[in-house]
Amino acid sequence: MTAKAEGGIKIVAQNRRAAHDYFLEERFEAGMVLTGSEIKSIRAGRVQLREAYVRADAERGEVALLNAHIAQYDPAARQNHDPLRDRKLLLHKKEIAKLTEKVRQKGYTIVPLRIYITPKGRAKVEIALAKGKRQYDKRQAIAERDSQREMARALGRKR
Repeated sequence: MTAKAEGGIKIVAQNRRAAHDYFLEERFEAGMVLTGSEIKSIRAGRVQLREAYVRADAERGEVALLNAHIAQYDPAARQNHDPLRDRKLLLHKKEIAKLTEKVRQKGYTIVPLRIYITPKGRAKVEIALAKGKRQYDKRQAIAERDSQREMARALGRKR
């Protein structure tokens, strides 16, 4: 499940459904407040973002990652963590203000796209400001992708 990406970062988990279900508008990189057993589990690649989402709290000025499953780290035994606990995300105040302002507008939400390890060993989450797609938008995107694939095949046969 882990893969090397550009710039030496190690992608640990991806939310592939996000691009299918949402129009992704603006992306942000956020740090996460983690416990020791959580970072070890992330480095082992035992993370799922399938049902995860992000909530912005305007009164507190905080952004949190909810419902992301980080499996328990077996050698930690008693000092283990709750796999589905809320995790605070670390962003600049201006970014938090921008996110909370957009989420107040109808149709906008914040979705986690991927969790990765930087070359310095820090765990980061990439989040995006997104607007939900309708069913016909999804069908249109699938049809467009299929037509692109057919054109590529035709060009390949021609050569």
